[in-house]
Amino acid sequence: MTSSMQQLTLQDFLKRPNIEESPAWEFVEGQANQKPMPTAYHSILQKRLTAAIDLSNSPYEAFPELRCTLSNNSVVPDITVIHKSRIPVENTAVEGAPDWMIETLSPDQSTTKLIAKIQICLNEGAKLGWLIDPTEQLILILLPDGRISLLKNSDRLPVLPNIMLDLTAMQVFAWVRDR
Repeated sequence: MTSSMQQLTLQDFLKRPNIEESPAWEFVEGQANQKPMPTAYHSILQKRLTAAIDLSNSPYEAFPELRCTLSNNSVVPDITVIHKSRIPVENTAVEGAPDWMIETLSPDQSTTKLIAKIQICLNEGAKLGWLIDPTEQLILILLPDGRISLLKNSDRLPVLPNIMLDLTAMQVFAWVRDR
């Protein structure tokens, strides 16, 4: 992950010409950092989860790598799930936190920094956060009230209301094993 150590404001960061290059740049707690390049497992999970959420026939839509501009931060969750009424009309970032954000831990990422990023979004209105750890085969669930759960094996994964998606941690990790 590449980092820019100079202190910026959110407005200065959003004016930078390179923030949408691949992988995207994020601005979290005053620091600009480039996301790591996704691994194969990361990409498989992102592809399958996005498709499963979109096929759930709900008022929500899932997007890979969609920028969300918060009050003081600009994040690009691995998967951003937002209500269809919040999809930008113009070709712009989502204003505000995603309704549900999903992050997949890459080998060179900091677990605590991803948890902090999810908590920032929860503090700004996100309703649900997942942190998927493919190495440990567990999914950390974060809720706005501060509750955190570690789910694995046959544990059912929580989703937003009105999303008809019944998944277990085991089913999610089978997408990587059973390709």
